[in-house]
Amino acid sequence: MRFFLFGLMLAATARAHYRFSKIVINGTPEAQEWTAVRQTKNYQGNQGVTSVSSADMRCYQNKAGSATATIAAGETLGFVANAMVSHFGPLQFYMAKVPDSANINTWEASGNVWFKVASIGAMQGNGPLTSDEKTWPAYKKTVVDFQIPKNVPSGKYLVRVESIALHQAQSVGGAQIYLSCAQVEVTNGGTGTPGPLVAFPGAYSANDPGLLWSYYPVATSYKAPGPAVWTG
Repeated sequence: MRFFLFGLMLAATARAHYRFSKIVINGTPEAQEWTAVRQTKNYQGNQGVTSVSSADMRCYQNKAGSATATIAAGETLGFVANAMVSHFGPLQFYMAKVPDSANINTWEASGNVWFKVASIGAMQGNGPLTSDEKTWPAYKKTVVDFQIPKNVPSGKYLVRVESIALHQAQSVGGAQIYLSCAQVEVTNGGTGTPGPLVAFPGAYSANDPGLLWSYYPVATSYKAPGPAVWTG
C-alpha cells in the first residue's frame, strides 16, 4: 500500500508539471509536438530546472532541432503549455540570433546572445500579491504568446520561453523553471539592435529576488529576473 500511494503521489506531481512542446503562429498551433521546438529533457516527466547555473537553463534540450518555422516580424508567436501553466509565477520570452555561418539545428546559443522580448509578470498596485491568476496572468494558461518585435532584424533565431514557478520558492533553489526553445526564421524584419544581451546560464543568480517568493509576510511587490525587455 505504501508503494502504491507513493506511485500515486509521483503521478500527481508529474501531472502538476508541464512542458512547452509546440508553437502557435498567429493562432494556429503545430500539429505535432517537438516540430519547431527542440525536444526537452522533461519530455516525459515534465519536471523543471532548479539550478540557474546549469547549462539546462539555455534550452533544456534532449535532442538537436529538426525543423524551423517561419514568422514575420510583428506577428504573434505562442507556445502551447501541456497541459497548462499549472504553477504561479512570471513567464518570459527571449530570442537569440543564429549566426549566418551556424546550423540552427545544432547551434548552442552560448555566451551573451540572448535578449528579452516579453515578460508577463505580476499585476501590482492593488495591495498584497496573491498566488492566483489575479496576480499572475500567465497562470493556468494553455497558450502563452508575444509579438515578434517589428524592428528585429530578419534571420534565424532561437526563441526561448520560460515559466518561473514560485510555489516552492521560499528558499534559494526552490524556484522551478520550465522552458524550451523554438527554431524560427523571421522575415520582413527591421534594422534594430536588440539588447541588452545576456547568457544562459549567467543571466540569473540563485539569490535573485525574482526567484524567491514569500507567503508570509505577504509580498507587495515583485520584479522578474533578467534584463529589461527590448521592444524594438
